[in-house]
Amino acid sequence: MMMKRTALEGYDPKRGYEMLMDLCQGLKPVRTAVCHPCSETSLQGAVEAADVGLIIPILIGPKAKIHQVAQACNLDLSPYEIVDASHSHESAKKTVELVRAGKADAIMKGSLHTDELMGEVVKKETGLRTERRISHVFLMSVDGYHRPFIVTDAAVNIYPDLMTKRDICQNAIDFAHIMRHYYHPKDHHKNPVKVAILSAVETVNPSIQSTLDAAALCKMADRGQITGALLDGPLAYDNAMNLEAAKTKGILSPVAGDASILLVPDLEAGNILAKQLIYLSGAYAVGMIVGARVPIILTSRADGVESRIGSCAVAAMIAHYHKHHRDSSKTVYAADLA
Repeated sequence: MMMKRTALEGYDPKRGYEMLMDLCQGLKPVRTAVCHPCSETSLQGAVEAADVGLIIPILIGPKAKIHQVAQACNLDLSPYEIVDASHSHESAKKTVELVRAGKADAIMKGSLHTDELMGEVVKKETGLRTERRISHVFLMSVDGYHRPFIVTDAAVNIYPDLMTKRDICQNAIDFAHIMRHYYHPKDHHKNPVKVAILSAVETVNPSIQSTLDAAALCKMADRGQITGALLDGPLAYDNAMNLEAAKTKGILSPVAGDASILLVPDLEAGNILAKQLIYLSGAYAVGMIVGARVPIILTSRADGVESRIGSCAVAAMIAHYHKHHRDSSKTVYAADLA
């Protein structure tokens, strides 16, 4: 039997940004390595997040260039440490070194190419890898849906195979539990995280690989290879997000109409879905790379101020959560060394 989906108590999808800011009240700012902030948007984003008390930025890049950009933007950088690096590749390398040394709890991407930064992050011996593949999540709030939800992966893994999807799914589940810790501190364990594994159809079709992957992921969850959530799929987008659509098609599922996570078939599908929700449906979205030893703030040049600051808020929430749950993280945190 499928139960009626009701809005979470106190949740207002029209206040996605404000709710994140409210949830961060009382959290200490997180030391954040800002990698190569050599454009106006990247440098302003870091300073704005510092101004509202979310991060303590450590600016890493060509010092003269950073000061030149600051002068053009009328920004005062005197409160912030600057680590000189001769070019973007060295900026990425020094950023990762700072985190490994316990001097930063998060990373914020600046004006370098994502591949340059991630190339250093994923290095086997000197990077920030864990036992899982790194992936991207969008945390979204959209009017008309009763809970914040996650879209993954829309930015890192292009055509993920089954085992990569397993990691993407587990990363998103872990991220969802951290967010619930803040959104619902008293009862976040009562309601399960629900993963809708998306495809174009609701039935397994050998001609559509994403339906085969969905069926396999559900069985992997049954066998304990994916933990912490209810999974169902394949589900088309309408069934995942709308209970009546699922009923009309005769789909009996605890996930239908109540999804916490939308696991997309590939990067193209995820990127198109997320941007459609943002630009046509007015969704508030923040992006984050998860699965590394620290959260990585991955903003777009097109992101507005609220999205950039919101991403820093989420990174601060993750960093503080891990600091107090070190059993699930072997990272040394800068706050412990202060």
